Amino acid sequence: MTEGLTEPQKGQLTYNSYLKVGELINLQVLQSDPPQHDEMLFIIIHQAYELWFKQMLHEVTAMKSFLLKDDLLAVFKCCRRVIRIQDLLVKQVDILETMTPNDFNRFRELLNPASGFQSAQFRVFEFQLGLKRKSYLRYHSNDPAATKALETAIAEPTVYDRVLACLDRLGLDIPQEVLDRDVTTPHKESEHLAQVFGSIYRNSEAHYHVYLLLELLMDIDQKLIAWRWRHVSMVERIIGHTIGTGGSMGVDYLSSTLKKRCFPEIWSARKYVIKDLSEKPGTMGYSGSLDSEHPQPSDPKSSP
Repeated sequence: MTEGLTEPQKGQLTYNSYLKVGELINLQVLQSDPPQHDEMLFIIIHQAYELWFKQMLHEVTAMKSFLLKDDLLAVFKCCRRVIRIQDLLVKQVDILETMTPNDFNRFRELLNPASGFQSAQFRVFEFQLGLKRKSYLRYHSNDPAATKALETAIAEPTVYDRVLACLDRLGLDIPQEVLDRDVTTPHKESEHLAQVFGSIYRNSEAHYHVYLLLELLMDIDQKLIAWRWRHVSMVERIIGHTIGTGGSMGVDYLSSTLKKRCFPEIWSARKYVIKDLSEKPGTMGYSGSLDSEHPQPSDPKSSP
């Protein structure tokens, strides 16, 4: 099986030299002395997260470029890749949960005041999707590179901004005040825009590419929520409601982030779809009220 392989010549590219494996596997510097077994896992898990964050940012940057060209097929590919990575990020928590509370406690104090809250790449990813908060910059005041990346993300249009501009060029009735908004500030939900998206969902066959784009963005948003929830449950399982190493409120803070939505109108568009169906009794085989909290029991005489 190896007969076709040749010995590498001096200076030739190899697997190890291309991937910088020697450098990569020496980046895990433990703080514990004597070394605590589970600290290696803790470091590798978080380094792997940062690598995947880098890839997601790479995809998001490409998405924004493709949106400027109205190239939705290329955008779909980037979205799907981000979604697959998000699935992996959620599953990765399972590995971290093999560490018991006592395992973590053996080196936890050595991490103070470092905190996952300081992940600049994750924060840039949030900013690029529309969850901008200038106040987060103060947590990176001692890191010029991180500060620059965050400031750039705040100054630039978000993925959502680019999506809405693209849809406007494609002929959708995107509100002008949404298109002209200050991109350095958080997006404010627009009822008009939600109604526009609701019409897309009610007529998805006629606007299939737009419908598919909205659904992929919804997937990204939903996967982000799923990752936050998985993160919250993992932290609670390992440290309970203890204050975080960086001074954050730990589980309580993480739980509050579950309410965040990157693309709020895609979520709120659903109510216009449901309202439309509820006005037509019998649609899709349903003859009752969609909002009924107390459905009527079926007639026992009609039961088989």
